[in-house]
Amino acid sequence: MPSNRCALGELEAVLNNIIKSAFALVGAVTGFTLTHTFLAVEKMNISDNIKVTVTIVISGAFAVIFFSTANKIIEIILEVLDRIENAIQNMTLYELAVSACGLIAGLIIANLITIPVNKLDIIGVPISITVNIIFGCAGIAIALGKKNDVLFESIREKSQTDSKKEVQPKILDTSVIIDGRIVDICRAGFMEGELVVPAFVLEELRRIADSSDSLKRNRGRRGLDILNMLQKELEHPIRVENIETEQGTEVDEKLLQAAKRFNGIIVTTDYNLAKVASVQGIKVLNINELANAVKPIALPGEEMVVQVIKDGKENGQGIGYLDDGTMIVVDGGRRHMGESICVMVTSVLQTTAGRMIFAKPKYSAERVM
Repeated sequence: MPSNRCALGELEAVLNNIIKSAFALVGAVTGFTLTHTFLAVEKMNISDNIKVTVTIVISGAFAVIFFSTANKIIEIILEVLDRIENAIQNMTLYELAVSACGLIAGLIIANLITIPVNKLDIIGVPISITVNIIFGCAGIAIALGKKNDVLFESIREKSQTDSKKEVQPKILDTSVIIDGRIVDICRAGFMEGELVVPAFVLEELRRIADSSDSLKRNRGRRGLDILNMLQKELEHPIRVENIETEQGTEVDEKLLQAAKRFNGIIVTTDYNLAKVASVQGIKVLNINELANAVKPIALPGEEMVVQVIKDGKENGQGIGYLDDGTMIVVDGGRRHMGESICVMVTSVLQTTAGRMIFAKPKYSAERVM
């Protein structure tokens, strides 16, 4: 490690010297050009030796100035470029289009104005460049100030249409692949855009499929079959993406990094992952939440038939399930263990794990009423 750091330090020093030398060369050429142009225009009656000496001295002075200020100039240029990049990233497509129109208009006006100025010796080109910069910036500022006018209405509408067409990629978690319901969701047409499977998720599925535990092995193989079904049977756009992450990073953290990198949406059944992602401002599609949302709504007083299959936590309670997996707690249903009885809904409780329905046997509910 120390030898590598020394080598990097030496390389950085060499590159720094090369950059400074390049700036010094530019300074020398600039000094030579200005001096030669000034002496040629003024036509001073001095000897050639003095002219050469003056040119060398001024060129050397410019070279020293450029060499000593090279690092500061590079720092300022990089800072300006970073600010411009941040400003552009924060602008919408509509604002970029309006700014481009303003810039073009400003540059056209500036070039028309500076046509006679370009013919002036020495100062013509600097004045022309300055006028172009001023009018270009003014054009951008004026265009952005008038962006809500009718003139740009068509540009705005086109920008909004293009943004609506952009569909964020869906990044699949290991849990949602093994779960398998993603296939039915895609088959029903509720999943838009490309499905992205990170390579580390595929590797985790392979490790699970090769596990010595039979249950884990079956889950891993089921996940691989689900991916194969998505690709071949449904022909849904899906790709495996190699994403570089730090060694030792957990799979959940890698998924969050991938979502930020691709501006994607994580599809999962992991409640904790969904919460962490929402805290970090990453969009999440939780299949369990979708399943709860599409379950039939049971209202108090509604009747249904349910089979009591086990005891409840409270004394005398029985537990049953609907076809979609919704748990029904039957008050006084313990005595009907193993029977299918008609119950009346008394209340519905929505929890993080799903919806729970509380009911009483119909005859008991009617007696209370």
